[in-house]
Amino acid sequence: MNEKRALYANAGKNRKRTWFIYGAIALLLLLVGAALGIYFGIVKPKQNNTGGKASSGSNSTSGSGGSVGGGGKSSLAISGGDGSNVTMDNGSSFTYTNSFGGTWYADPQNPFVSNAQAQSWVPALNQSWDWSNDKIYGVNLGGWLNTEPFIAPALYEKYANTSNAPVDEWTLSVAMAADTASGGLNQLEDHYKTFITERDFADIAAAGLNWVRIPIGYWAIEVRDGEPFLAKTSWTYFLKAIEWARKYGIRINLDLHALPGSQNGWNHSGRLGTVNVLNGNMGLANAQRALTYIRVIAEFISQPQYKDVVPMFSITNEPQAPVVGMPSLQSYYLQAYEIVRNVSGVGQGNGPMVMLHDGFEGPGNWAGFLTNSDRVGMDTHPYFAFSGQSTAAISSFAPQACSAWGPMMNNSMSAFGLTVAGEFSLATNDCGLFVNGVGLGTRYEGTFAGAGTNAVGSCEQWDNWESWTQDTKNQLQSFALSSMSALQNWFFWTWKIGNSTEFGSVRAPFWSYQLGIQQNWLPKDPRAAVGSCPNTAAFAGPLLAWQTGGAGAGSLAATDVAALPWPPATISNAGPVSVLPTYTATGPVPTLPAPTITATDPATTFNAGNGWANAQDTMMAYVPVTGCSYPDPWSGVSAPTPTAPCTGAGARRREAAPAAMTPM
Repeated sequence: MNEKRALYANAGKNRKRTWFIYGAIALLLLLVGAALGIYFGIVKPKQNNTGGKASSGSNSTSGSGGSVGGGGKSSLAISGGDGSNVTMDNGSSFTYTNSFGGTWYADPQNPFVSNAQAQSWVPALNQSWDWSNDKIYGVNLGGWLNTEPFIAPALYEKYANTSNAPVDEWTLSVAMAADTASGGLNQLEDHYKTFITERDFADIAAAGLNWVRIPIGYWAIEVRDGEPFLAKTSWTYFLKAIEWARKYGIRINLDLHALPGSQNGWNHSGRLGTVNVLNGNMGLANAQRALTYIRVIAEFISQPQYKDVVPMFSITNEPQAPVVGMPSLQSYYLQAYEIVRNVSGVGQGNGPMVMLHDGFEGPGNWAGFLTNSDRVGMDTHPYFAFSGQSTAAISSFAPQACSAWGPMMNNSMSAFGLTVAGEFSLATNDCGLFVNGVGLGTRYEGTFAGAGTNAVGSCEQWDNWESWTQDTKNQLQSFALSSMSALQNWFFWTWKIGNSTEFGSVRAPFWSYQLGIQQNWLPKDPRAAVGSCPNTAAFAGPLLAWQTGGAGAGSLAATDVAALPWPPATISNAGPVSVLPTYTATGPVPTLPAPTITATDPATTFNAGNGWANAQDTMMAYVPVTGCSYPDPWSGVSAPTPTAPCTGAGARRREAAPAAMTPM
């Protein structure tokens, strides 16, 4: 993109020849300018609606783009490649660096045009993703809109010496709210503003990555009585993520990372403690509430303005199948799938790929689940860090990744469908500040509660990345290449680890992609990983037509549906659903707002959507029955079963099967 041609007149020629050359140059420049104007003003925007793999619904209703924004009212460029100048939404600018042929695109007069392309080898956003052949090279934006102590340690370290030091976002929110002198709970918005910015999205594309997985908590939608989270604000920044992803050609996997009550009891679910989704006396009620939020998100991202940028939805992060039981989890997944497809319709281009986490049962145990559904993928999170700790060289983990993960992914792609590693890292042990949680120690040093006291070594050598030798970095890169090769479609956890205020630097370096490429222990080009597992060939494909929204999609067998009733007959650690509290589907549905966009031309208007893709979807939200007293939704496992449980109308309603549509 930086190529230039120098033209020189021959000094020995006469003046007439010189003027002829000048005229030819001027004519050539006029022709090039006209061609660029036609391309960016007519051809490129129309790719949203015509030809090849292009998908419909991306353009706004305000007209086509031009070579400058605002129909000539602005001098800012609206597109460019490597070496071009980019003006960010905050008014500052930088030189775009993308050696992979990527182009950015942002027309203020046409803000919903999706012409950007992250790299030359992946489809532009206005073209369909080929789930069989296009490879997901992704990274998580963990700790941004759903905080985690080890990713954003400074947030937690600030209150480390208080009487109730925070260990999760719940307790962090309580501590912040009490700290009015520092801005109270609005301190979280300061974190949202600064931890991830537009420049990160440009850097992600420049790193050869084409997807981001963005974890959010349910409080992006709403909170209810007694829940201390900062409500709704994080959604504003997710909308910014959509804007930035659209600008740099990055696709988004929206990950519902935290459910009401907690789906796994870990700190990143919002509150450290017990599992209260599909488990305990409030397990069904919390699941009902979660299904409402899944529906609200599906309605927003299925709108034509957003579906090309957010073509994947991970509906529940890391539920614990060993706790809740596979039958209940499968029933919940089927209900959630039907909710999404009732919103979007069936077939390629209609709503997102629906990702189901394997519940820590391994992808192999899901073979054949939801056969003939429509675009359902399997999400697995393979880690070496949390199993047995080892002093073996990092290089020894490279062949382990190939032998363990390569066949696992290939078998699941064949027996289930699209299979993606939604998380993995370079951690070969559980070292790193707060990696296990605040104050919980590490297995590696023998200080982790409940894991014995057999120390393997000191974590200092692994936390202090500044002291790593080139050999250590080379071993890490070998491990990274083998992992990427074996997993094939992946999202690294995570893009960025914030600095510790105590140590003044990153103290969990295994987990930072950004730091890894800066310090050369991660590859500058993820395609370099191809073939790094010589004894395990990649999945040859293709996926079956119904798995990608083609022929047969959305044709679940009636017997398969009947085998997974909603709600399930029993809830783990609670008993029959007939004696458990439930919510009622009679409440107002919270609708996610669209971004506020101001046109540079006052005469221009935009259709940003109303947050609701399917006007025929009129079911109400699950809410508590008026006048009823419920157990604490966050500690229902230990709460006694109510003698007269509140039971809401609609508790047993199964979502209607989605209507079949012709694949696009």
